[in-house]
Parts: sequence; structure tokens; C-alpha cells
Amino acid sequence: MLSRLKAAARMLIKGEPKKKTRNPIPAITPEEVEEIKQFFPRDKFFILGHARSGTTLLMRLARLHPEVHCNYQAHFFTRKPMLKSLVDSAEIEEWLTRKSNRWNHGRDLSPLVLRASADFIMERDAAREGKMIVGDKSPSSVIHGQVVRDMHLLYPDAKVINIVRDGRDVLISERFRNFVEESKFLTAEDKRIISDLRVDSAPFSDGRRSIFTESFIRNIASRWVNDLTETDAESQKLYGGKYHTICYEDLLQMPFEEMKKLWHFLGVKNVNASLEESVKTEMSSNPDGEWQAQRNEGIASFLPKGQAGNWTRLFSEKDKAVFKEVAGAMLVKWGYEKDLNW
Repeated sequence: MLSRLKAAARMLIKGEPKKKTRNPIPAITPEEVEEIKQFFPRDKFFILGHARSGTTLLMRLARLHPEVHCNYQAHFFTRKPMLKSLVDSAEIEEWLTRKSNRWNHGRDLSPLVLRASADFIMERDAAREGKMIVGDKSPSSVIHGQVVRDMHLLYPDAKVINIVRDGRDVLISERFRNFVEESKFLTAEDKRIISDLRVDSAPFSDGRRSIFTESFIRNIASRWVNDLTETDAESQKLYGGKYHTICYEDLLQMPFEEMKKLWHFLGVKNVNASLEESVKTEMSSNPDGEWQAQRNEGIASFLPKGQAGNWTRLFSEKDKAVFKEVAGAMLVKWGYEKDLNW
């Protein structure tokens, strides 16, 4: 009795004790999906892929179709703080589940709040373009399978596209982006490599000297393996036939054929043959390469942008050995190599 009296007194003085963490955000229900589509009717899709795998190129090509709009870097699920941060606190949960809140019908409103927020952001752009299929492209390098799980909680009805690129070329592209941008994460050894590259690029052009540190190769290669492994597995499990993969190298070789497959996957009514010329024109431009050249011409000019197979020219023998150790099996799994004898 005494303890109850003390608890009651504390509540009178301090109010109810605050919960420190919230419960997991519940998945949207099929009924809620149908309800929200009354307000946001457009079909949704998401382009995923490890950074430097061609997600931007794919986004630019996808929105060439008169029925499809795509924009980029919303990072709803792929980079912190992410969409769920809007409701990810015990205080917000208490508000959205409060029994006196008659708008929630006895259920946590969090998934509807998150879905409505993302839907409005995407559909506002699509409405301006007059298009009924809309998606976001946001690459991921560190969150992996959780991206797909978080997405499925809110968008079980969406379609997911995963673009895959040879991890060795991903590694090179990531390296030069850091060089061009003069990343704050560059080590003293990285800076020495950049300095030597500016003085004489020849030894770096044929594998005599490496543009990498071993730690950089291991870091990016392991991320590429984990991201591809988890994203592919979770997408197949959760999305099944609403999941589509595309290889960057195939996109370079057969752009219109690959885009026709993609557009049909998204559910467009037709793919006019005149789009082939639009695809060719878009493929001939390289905004990222132009931006890098403006940012740091000396370094950017060393690497041809957007090409497949740059690694064959730039990898040293040690680079090959380290990459094989970390990611060789993944190259074989995705058909980039038949075995480890490369």
C-alpha cells in the first residue's frame, strides 16, 4: 500500500514516467495501402544499388518514358536519419497511439504518417510532369538488407530495381570520387598517392603502382559484397516478382533493350520506338564526369567515366589478390568471372 501511495504521489508531482524507447514501427496493412492509394494513386518504384553502380544513369534513362518520372537522393530508407526518424521516438509513438486520439482507431498511425509523407514528396513531382508512375533512386553502401525491410514495411506494393556493377569498377569509381572531391576521409597515404599521380600518372595507368591502399580495397569490396548479398536476398524474399535486377554492363552494351525490359516491368502501356533515339542521346552525355572535371580537372581526366573494365588497366597484382580474397566469390556468382583465375 505504501509503495502505491508513493507511486501515486510521484505521478501527481512529476506526471507519468516517460518511456525511453519506442516499440518497432508496425507494417502498413493491406487495408491501409488501399486507403492511402485513394489520395496518392500513382504506382511507386525504388532504384537501389551500391554507390557508383550506375544508379544515376538508370534514373536519367527511366524518366525518358512519357509515363515514368524518377528523381533522386530522397534517401527514405538508405541514409540516416531516414524517413522513419519522423516518428522514431517514444514520445511520438505515445502521441500517435494515445487512446484519447480518436483518429487512430486504436492503431499506431506511424506507418500512415510515413507513407503519406513519402507519397506526397514523390507524387508532387510526378504531377508536375504529368506522369503516373513515379520512383526514387537512392544508392546504399552501408545499410544493406535493412533498406529493403524498412521499405517493405511501408511499400509492400512498390516495385524494386537493383542495379549491379562489377565491384572492381565500383572500387575505382569510388576511389576517384574521393580523390576529386578531396574527401575529408583521405589518409596521409591517400594524399601521397594523389600527389604522385599528379606528378606522373604513367605508373598508375598500367598497374605498376596502385591507386589504392589495402584498407580501402577491403572496406569498399566488403561493402559491395554485403550490400549485393543482402539487398538481393531480401528483395527476392519480400518482393518476388516485383523485384528486377539489371547489370550496368548490359545497360552500356544494349541500353534500349535493357530499358524496354525495365519499362515493361514498371507497367507502362507501350514503349515507342522513337524512345531509342532519346536513350542514345542520354547515353552520350555524362553530367557526373563533367562535374568532376570542373571540380578537379587534373585528377578527373585520368579516368574515363562510365566505362566498363577500367580495373583491367589500373589494378596492380596486389590489388587483384586482395580483391579476390574479399570479393572474388561474388564476382563468380554474378557472372563477372568464371573462377578466381583472373
